[in-house]
Amino acid sequence: MVRVPLSPQERQRGERFGALLRRARGDRSMVDVAAAAGVSAETLRKIETGRAPTPAFFTVAALAHALGLSLDELAAACAEEDADCGGQAMSA
Repeated sequence: MVRVPLSPQERQRGERFGALLRRARGDRSMVDVAAAAGVSAETLRKIETGRAPTPAFFTVAALAHALGLSLDELAAACAEEDADCGGQAMSA
């Protein structure tokens, strides 16, 4: 299966999403948050650093739950930042 390359905007959105997760994690260790979400610490590390800019929905949902964030909050944060960056809407 060949993946379509991500656009620069999609990569930037992934970096912003990772930064949002890092801020939400605060002083909690990456290992603790990853374990609470049921994902590997390496998966969380890749998302936070932008190396995995398009994580699966269930991974995002599990991380949001572990960090006490709602999916609405995450979507709104991404949509606001997309609007600031030329109006590109978040893709489904």
